[in-house]
Amino acid sequence: MSKDQDRAFFGHPAGLSTLFFTEMWERFSYYGMRAFLILFLTAKTIEGGMDMKDGTAGLVVGLYTSSVYLLSLPGGWIADRFLGQRKAVTYGGIGIMLGNALLALPGGHLFYPGLALAAFGTGLLKPNVSTIVGQLYSDDDPRREPGFTIYYMGINIGAFGAPFVCGFLAESSWFRHFLADHGISPTYSWNFAFAAVSLGMLAGLIQYVLGGHRMGDAGAHPTIPTDPKRAARDRSVLGALLGGIVLIAAAAAVFSDHITQSFLSNVFPVILAVISISLFVGLYQSARDSGERKRIVAMIPLFLGAIAFFAIFEQASSTFNLFAERNTAPGFLGFMIPSYYQSVNSIFIIVFAPVFAILWTSLGKRKKEPSSVNKFGIGMLFIAIAVLVMVPTLGAERAGTIGGTGPDAAHYKDQVSGIYLFGLYLFFTCSELCISPVGLASMSRLAPKRLAGMVMGTWFLAASVGNFLAGQAAGASASWGHSTLYWTIIIASVIVAGALFGVAPLIKKMMGADASGPADKSEKAEPEPLPEARTVPQE
Repeated sequence: MSKDQDRAFFGHPAGLSTLFFTEMWERFSYYGMRAFLILFLTAKTIEGGMDMKDGTAGLVVGLYTSSVYLLSLPGGWIADRFLGQRKAVTYGGIGIMLGNALLALPGGHLFYPGLALAAFGTGLLKPNVSTIVGQLYSDDDPRREPGFTIYYMGINIGAFGAPFVCGFLAESSWFRHFLADHGISPTYSWNFAFAAVSLGMLAGLIQYVLGGHRMGDAGAHPTIPTDPKRAARDRSVLGALLGGIVLIAAAAAVFSDHITQSFLSNVFPVILAVISISLFVGLYQSARDSGERKRIVAMIPLFLGAIAFFAIFEQASSTFNLFAERNTAPGFLGFMIPSYYQSVNSIFIIVFAPVFAILWTSLGKRKKEPSSVNKFGIGMLFIAIAVLVMVPTLGAERAGTIGGTGPDAAHYKDQVSGIYLFGLYLFFTCSELCISPVGLASMSRLAPKRLAGMVMGTWFLAASVGNFLAGQAAGASASWGHSTLYWTIIIASVIVAGALFGVAPLIKKMMGADASGPADKSEKAEPEPLPEARTVPQE
C-alpha cells in the first residue's frame, strides 16, 4: 500500500473507509429488522403480521438474535481456516441480503428460511469485519485505537438510522395511506421494510466489492495449518459442522409440524449450556499450570454477569419494544412510533462515550478508577436503575384486543409518556459503557494470550445466551405481568452486582495484580476495547 493510500481516510488507511461503510450498512440491516421484528410477529394477520402470541414471538426473536452471536463462533473459525476474512464478509453479506429478500416476499411462506439465512450471513460477516480492520494496522501503529473509534462510528450511524427508516416503512400511518392511495395493500408495509433491510445490505456489498482494492492484503488469505494432520482435522471438523447444519435443516423441514414452542424453549437452552460448559472445560484443559487454571475459573463469574447484562439489555427488541407499541402515547414528541425508540441508545452512546472516557481517565490520574470487575458491578446497578425508572408505568395496561400499529391500532388506557423509555435507555447506555468495553477486556486479561480466540468465544457465547433469555422475557412479561418481571430484573441485577463486587478481590488475587491490570507482570496491559453501539461483542 502506498504512503498516500495508507493515510487516505482521515489519516488512516483507505481500506478503513470501505470497512466503515460495510459495517454501517450491515448494522443498518441488523438493527433495522430487529427494530420491528417482534411488532411484525405480534401484529394481526389483517394488518399483514403473523398474529403470534407474545411468548411465541419472543421465542422467535430470541432464537434469531441468539443464533446470530452463536454462529459467529464457527463463522470466525471458517474464515480463519478456509475462506479468509475477505471472502467470509462477502458470502455473509450475500446471505444477509438474500435472507431479508425472502422475508420481504408476500405470504410469509419463506419467513423461517429467510430468518435462518440472515442469521448465518450475520454470523459469517460480523466477526470478520473487525478482524480486517485490525489487520490494516501494524501491531505498534498508534492509529489502531483511533481507527477503531472511526469504525465504530459507522456502527453507531447504522444502528441510529435503521429504526427510523425501517420503522417508518413498517409502522407509519402516512406510508400505509400512501400505499393505499396507489392501489397497494397497506399490509405490505412490513414487506417494504424487509426489502429496505435487504437493499441496505446490497448497498454495503456493492461498495465493499468495489472498494476491495483499498484493503491491500488484509484478510485476503486464510491461515492454513502447516501440519498436514491438523489441516486434515480442520477439514473433518468443517465437514461435520456443515453436515450437522444440513441434518438440522432437514429435520426441521420434515418434523416442522411436530416442533413446538415448548420443545424449542427447552432444547435450545440445553444446547447453549452444553456449549458453554464445553468451552470452559476446553479452556481449563488448555491451561498449563495451576495459576492459569485459577484465572480461567475466575472468568466464570464474569461470563455469568455478561449473560445477566445481555438478558436484560437486549429486551429493548422484545419486552420494551412491545411496551413502546402498546403502552406509550402515540406521537410522543410529535413523531415517535415504536421502532424509533430503538435509536435512542445509539444517540446516548455517541453523547456519553466521550464523557465516560474522560471520567475514567480523570479517576485514573487520581488512582481512584474502579477495577474492571467493579465497573462491571456498577454497570449492573445502572441496569437496575434503568428498570426502576419503568416502575411508575405499571398502571399502564392494554385495554384493546387488536394488535399492531397504525390506523387499525387498538385504543389504550392509562397511556404513559415515552419519556420513561428515554430514561430506561439512558441508564441502559450508562450500563453498556461500564460493561461492554471492559467485560471482554477483563476476561482476556485473565486468560493466557494464546487462548485469546477461545476467550472471544466466551463473550459471543454470553451474548448468545443473554439474547435468548431476552426473547423469552417477552413471554414471561405476558404471563407474569410487567410488575413481576420488572422487580425480578431489579432484584436480580442488584444481586449480580453484589456478587461481582464480592469476587473482585478474588479475581485481583488470581491475576496477581489489580483486576484492571495485566494478567501477569510480564505482560503489558492491553487497552480496554472501545465501546461499540448496541453491545455488539468487540474484536
